[in-house]
Amino acid sequence: MLFNIFLLIAGLGALVWSADKFVFGAAAFARNLGLPPMLIGLTIVAMGSSAPEMFVAATASLEGMTDTAIGNVLGSNVANITLILGITALLGAISVSSQTLKREIPMMLGATALAGYFLHDGQLTRVEGLVLMALFFALMGYLIWHAIVNKEKDPLIDEAESEVPKDVPTPKAILWLVIGLVLLPLSADWMVQGAVGIAKAFHMSDLVIGLTIIAVGTSLPELAACVAGVLKKEDDLAIGNVVGSNLFNILAVLALPALIAPGAVDAAASSRDFYMVMATSVALAILILLTGKARQLRPWHGGVLLATFIAYQVTLFLS
Repeated sequence: MLFNIFLLIAGLGALVWSADKFVFGAAAFARNLGLPPMLIGLTIVAMGSSAPEMFVAATASLEGMTDTAIGNVLGSNVANITLILGITALLGAISVSSQTLKREIPMMLGATALAGYFLHDGQLTRVEGLVLMALFFALMGYLIWHAIVNKEKDPLIDEAESEVPKDVPTPKAILWLVIGLVLLPLSADWMVQGAVGIAKAFHMSDLVIGLTIIAVGTSLPELAACVAGVLKKEDDLAIGNVVGSNLFNILAVLALPALIAPGAVDAAASSRDFYMVMATSVALAILILLTGKARQLRPWHGGVLLATFIAYQVTLFLS
């Protein structure tokens, strides 16, 4: 048990650190190649916080733990909205003014509904994985095209651009990129092995392992990014990190178990857990899009979201 705890902690720490260095190196290298900061901010930086979920899902799928990979996606999306935004909103009201977010949130709802449709029959097929991945690339292409064609000022794009590293020597950027690429899969494997060892000692299913220990662990980069965004008064970026991460998880990360290890899915994933993901996603959309001109997540919203997260985790452990 102690060795598994060590593996989990070491894997989690290395996963978060290597994901940060990977994004730093990739973004700096892309900037040195002459790519526009706006493009880098909308792609590499925006997707960077979901790198842990991607590598953990791939590792779990390769080891035949498809339910853990799927649980990681669903659990991370719930944690992003309830835990991450809950804690962040408790620090102060989060205002939303970005037009990009107002387009991405309906996209997030549509992608979530599609994932539910794919999961409802208890199977995740390779064709469904290809559809999800194709939609991900199409979505990224659309967002980039829209940002280039429409020159209106958008707080989310401006804040994303500000996160792109400046004046980083190319050799240093490549070094951090390589270190991230090497450590990410290794740390993901350590984390999965440690979490599985601990969870098995408590007789938890593969799905619940992904929904709880692994989902919370891989959501830590989003927590750090959201808290930093709010402290720097970049409210749109804080919300954008969550919405973008949830979109990336549903389309790109959920595609990995479908492509690597297609097959049967735990029935609870397509009922209890999908309903939770859909309910929290709809709740976020209502809070952001249907609250009039205010469009704020207030501290009391954060308290409700955090209480929802705790209740869900207790339900999973009791099950």
